Amino acid sequence: MDEAGPCFSFFLENDLRLSEGKERGLRAVSTERGIIAALAIDQRSALRKLFSKATGQAAENIPNESLIQFKEAVSRILTPHASSILLDPEVGLPAAAQRSKSAGLLLAYEKTGYDKAVPGRLPSLLDGFSVNRLKSAGADCIKILLYYSPFSAARINSIKQAWVERIGAECAAVDVPFFLELVSYHDELSEKGIDFARIKPEAVTRSLQEFSAPVYQVDVLKVGVPVNMAFVEGPRVPKLDALYSRKEARAHFRRASDASSLPFIYLSEGVSNETFEDTLTLAAEAGSGFSGVLCGRATWQDGVPAFVSGGLPALEEWLAEDGIRNIRKVNSLLEAAHSWREKFSAISHRAGKV
Repeated sequence: MDEAGPCFSFFLENDLRLSEGKERGLRAVSTERGIIAALAIDQRSALRKLFSKATGQAAENIPNESLIQFKEAVSRILTPHASSILLDPEVGLPAAAQRSKSAGLLLAYEKTGYDKAVPGRLPSLLDGFSVNRLKSAGADCIKILLYYSPFSAARINSIKQAWVERIGAECAAVDVPFFLELVSYHDELSEKGIDFARIKPEAVTRSLQEFSAPVYQVDVLKVGVPVNMAFVEGPRVPKLDALYSRKEARAHFRRASDASSLPFIYLSEGVSNETFEDTLTLAAEAGSGFSGVLCGRATWQDGVPAFVSGGLPALEEWLAEDGIRNIRKVNSLLEAAHSWREKFSAISHRAGKV
């Protein structure tokens, strides 16, 4: 990692929001330019569903060993091309040990999914883990996922906000960066449908604004983009089927970007690599202030059928060709990304500390 210049060191020393440990953690997971070019494979239930589709077996019958082998191969072959990798501590720690020496490590702290019998998609933490234990397991940064809708009942959102506050305090006490992944939704709408696409810009923008507040002690926000790319006018979406023109989509990107006073990165939301590339191109056109990506399924999901049909050798061959090509394409689009350092410097200026 590069050494900070005198001006940046001054910002960090005088900015109470970024301690020595948090600075060290952010450096570990980013490029020398301060861009987070990370690979996400902390999926558990989502990965089981991909295996279930490829094998015809029930998701709950997919053996852990298959998930472990898959994650190990992804980590070993793709992390030389990433600044870091996001894994889960349940079946992902063997993969963490196989990552490139140059790649940092983020570990997930939340349980996968949510209890569908309880309203509100309430989150919960993994049993048997704490921020301190995750750091001891090698984590440079801690990540939690939160389903959040500004349109939900105040009672539900109050529970979620307090939950994030507690985790923020725990990360601050251990002096490790806190990444909050926000997944937008609406209780009564399908996230893939046009009705949700109409409110997604507002949902993403208001969520970014809410969790930028200092009370949460979040360091980096991980979010989906503020539009559904399936409804953005373009070569694959005729004007009559589009909800947003490209100009309107760019405006949504800018508005969401302006709502965040913290560094934020984009997740791929399970779309294809081609769609995610178009997403990042649109973000760049819009002048979004994003600081990188945590790209998951868009990079490696098509390797699951290869693994199921041909075993580990077939997966390794697919990753060495298609997987590396996918991650390089995403990396090539990060020239427009902004260093996370810019936001912390801006915070220092606003606080009157420089």
